Amino acid sequence: MAFPLVAAIVGSTMLQVVGGLNASKAQAEELERQADQERLAAEGRELKRQQELNAALAANAVGIAASGIKTEGSVSSIALENTKQTSLTGGVFGLSDRLAFAQRKRQASNVLSAAPYQAASTLLSGAASAYQASVDY
Repeated sequence: MAFPLVAAIVGSTMLQVVGGLNASKAQAEELERQADQERLAAEGRELKRQQELNAALAANAVGIAASGIKTEGSVSSIALENTKQTSLTGGVFGLSDRLAFAQRKRQASNVLSAAPYQAASTLLSGAASAYQASVDY
């Protein structure tokens, strides 16, 4: 009577292990896909920021030229400082995007790293259940 029960427990445990490993692999693939999507979105945002910066710089240059002001002194300094601030803001956004991408990559790696330990835990739990079933019957 104990053999069929133990065999069922062993079979169930193996199915749980295989299912857990497959689920971990699927989760890691999904995280990798999300990381790639975030990277592409970040590249698009960076391109848009660069276009806006270029448009603002061009508008400043045209405005200064049209007003007849020489590009020396305070007007030039203000335009340069504005450009520096805009560039710094873009750098912060770029860093944030890179950090989000790296976080997704680490999450995928962590999922794959934890999968064997989860499988071992399931196997040990199943072995304990099988042993208990064989002792009880």
